[in-house]
Amino acid sequence: MFRVFVSLAMAVLWTVVANAQPANSRLDDIIKRGTLRVGMTGDYRPFTYLDKTTSKFTGFDVDMAEALGKALGVKVEFVQTAWPQLMKDFEADNFDIAMGGVSITLDRQKKGMFSTPIMREGKTPIARCADKDKYETIADIDKAGTRVIVNPGGTNERFAKANIKNAEIKMWNDNVTIFDEIAKGNADLMMTDSSETRYQQKQHPGVLCAVHPEKPFDFAEKAYWLQRDIALKAFVDQWLHIATEDGSFGKIYAAWFD
Repeated sequence: MFRVFVSLAMAVLWTVVANAQPANSRLDDIIKRGTLRVGMTGDYRPFTYLDKTTSKFTGFDVDMAEALGKALGVKVEFVQTAWPQLMKDFEADNFDIAMGGVSITLDRQKKGMFSTPIMREGKTPIARCADKDKYETIADIDKAGTRVIVNPGGTNERFAKANIKNAEIKMWNDNVTIFDEIAKGNADLMMTDSSETRYQQKQHPGVLCAVHPEKPFDFAEKAYWLQRDIALKAFVDQWLHIATEDGSFGKIYAAWFD
């Protein structure tokens, strides 16, 4: 009787152990597939830019994606998306990871997992250099007659609508040419991530100026948005840690931001 009991107990134990073994992770699937699918908008310099004539992506996070693919031993497949449809494309599993200046939000966290943050910043204005002293605070900006331009579908739109009640909000669908609208005088300013204001200031020297990018209005972090898979997140986090310590992250960063 005792032997029967032991045999039954062992059978139950092995069943539990077998059922506890995780199925193949997404990390396993990526390696087996030989391809890492990376979602990018292609309209957020210097993180990502898609040249429509060549269909080629360039940017900081493009270089980072290629480095991640190399670390995984797989090819990188870039999947174009857009800020207004980023969440839908993520939920549809159109890519394994979203890169290209993606900010951490709780709404996105509900749907997936974020890597270790790669950048800390926040929203700050960029305006014509002659006018930059007019827009030091939200109160300075939120006045009748001020034209705040914003691209739809992302954290810039949410920030503007949450803080601007009296100024005019102008929607502009092309995030690549939106800064030219400020330079031309068709809008007064844009509030966006401080890293982007610093970059666009360099692209429009003497014309556009970032307003206190070292002291943004709020707190935000950028990271890589992963489909929910612990093994994949662990790999990406370890890769980022090594890249930070061995200097490879710094080299890619310096090429685009310094």
